[in-house]
Amino acid sequence: MKHSFIDEYSGLDSFIHRLDPRTKLIASLAFIVMVVLTPASNWLVFAFYFCVIVALLILSKLPPLYVLKRSLVIFPFVLMVAIFIPFFKEGEVAGSYNIWMWQVSVTYSGLLILANVVAKAWLCILGLILLSSTTKLADLLKGLRQLGVPQVMILILSFMYRYIFVLEDEVMRMQQARDSRSFGGGRLHQLKTIGSMVGTLFIRSYERGERIYAAMLSRGFDGQVRTLHKLSFRRADAYFSAVLCLALVLPCIIW
Repeated sequence: MKHSFIDEYSGLDSFIHRLDPRTKLIASLAFIVMVVLTPASNWLVFAFYFCVIVALLILSKLPPLYVLKRSLVIFPFVLMVAIFIPFFKEGEVAGSYNIWMWQVSVTYSGLLILANVVAKAWLCILGLILLSSTTKLADLLKGLRQLGVPQVMILILSFMYRYIFVLEDEVMRMQQARDSRSFGGGRLHQLKTIGSMVGTLFIRSYERGERIYAAMLSRGFDGQVRTLHKLSFRRADAYFSAVLCLALVLPCIIW
């Protein structure tokens, strides 16, 4: 089946694509930290950060529709966590509603916190989309390793991204085989079938992992992931880092 890779557009040629992965990693972390630390009531700073990330996205030449679709994925998870905040936060009541036997009230302070959480989450996910979509995964992992991330974490991320699509194909084949055998019956029968599929997938994944590990050892794998591309910190990386740091700090000083 066709898969959608997170670094699908990492092969484009733009100023952002040509930056060193370590520069983009540190810049993304700095952007996320500044967004998270911005006070909830300072909407001018949020608007400025949004303009900054939009400008970087334009420089990266990423398709706008692709970025928008990827960024909207975060909203269901954010709303699941923060949707109840306006009903439980104390403060001035914005409105009261009768839901069955309960009367609930929404406060202005709760709505402010909800909007703050949504805005911060969206800005942060836009920064991560910019990072992951403009950097090849191998270069990103190499940059993480050179920044001091433990080797075992690099290997876990590398193999997870490489084989998650293989497991997805395996699940689709199992589902097709199940449906071709007239999957039906009662609810208990369906749950037993799904449980058997999960167990089978676990066994197949474990056995596949053993075969891959044995194949890698037979080819001399020593725990190091090597790439032909060498990372280099250039003058453009220094200029970009200086300008971005100034752009992130300046609004907090002004506003």
